[in-house]
Amino acid sequence: MKKENGKGDELMASNYIRFDWAMKRLLRNKANFAVLEGFLTTLLNEKIVIQKLLESESNQEDEFDKYNRVDMLAENSKGELILIEVQNNNEYAYFQRMLFGTSKLVTEYINRGEGYDKVRKVYSVNIVYFSLGSGKDIVYHGKTEFRGIHQGDVLELTPFQKQTFKVDSVSQLYPEYYILKVNDFNQVAQSPLEEWIYYMNTGDIPDGATAPGLDEARQRLKLDKMTKEELSAYYRHLDNIVILRDNIYTERAEGRAEGRAEGRAEGLMEGRMEEKREMVHNMKSLNIPLDTISQVTGLSIEEIKSL
Repeated sequence: MKKENGKGDELMASNYIRFDWAMKRLLRNKANFAVLEGFLTTLLNEKIVIQKLLESESNQEDEFDKYNRVDMLAENSKGELILIEVQNNNEYAYFQRMLFGTSKLVTEYINRGEGYDKVRKVYSVNIVYFSLGSGKDIVYHGKTEFRGIHQGDVLELTPFQKQTFKVDSVSQLYPEYYILKVNDFNQVAQSPLEEWIYYMNTGDIPDGATAPGLDEARQRLKLDKMTKEELSAYYRHLDNIVILRDNIYTERAEGRAEGRAEGRAEGLMEGRMEEKREMVHNMKSLNIPLDTISQVTGLSIEEIKSL
């Protein structure tokens, strides 16, 4: 099924529902958990079973935020929290927002009076459809380590702590962050994770893709299963995404043009200043009074003396 819509055709030519829309409408249904579990299993390199979806202050959806942001909070079979966020709109302080989101979850999901050993493990999975930071990769993983400033060794848990917390390293107690820069992926998928990123970027699932969850996505996320009203809302969403991408592209183009203009202006100013320096040097060599040089060049006496 395809909707012709000029510049947005590339978003609308797929037979499958885009991941960000599926997150809003379909993957919250327990019958579709297998799709999300497959993605998380592929990303985290361990079998993920979602026990339930949770609501928190961190992932409340703003009724006015129709397509910029999608949050979902899941609890896996080990009681760990997984915050999944899809962000379409450019946000310069997104790194700080990631920190705020995980910090808020840590405090929300511990009861007053409980010990710190009850703090829940949090995974923050961020799927961003804009250029975040400066880097060459498409997937980034961040975790917390404590490294000695003199010896360079990593601070480890004691055997008792490992047994009590059932983890092997200090970093496993802290939130972990994953960033998928899906718009930057423009190659043939060669791994299960890249197959997922390809789908997130294009809305299409390659015939030969074998990543966990994608087979379920083929069955459950087909456009032809949507009602006419759902299709209409979905295409409006795609239109909004196209507008967002155009706005981001325009902002970048204007920023580059403004930078070039500023560079040219700075170059002209520097050129004029160099001319004045040479003029001042020549006039001083002729013993012309400083107040006369000042009147000719427009520079102050102090500036002339410093040249």
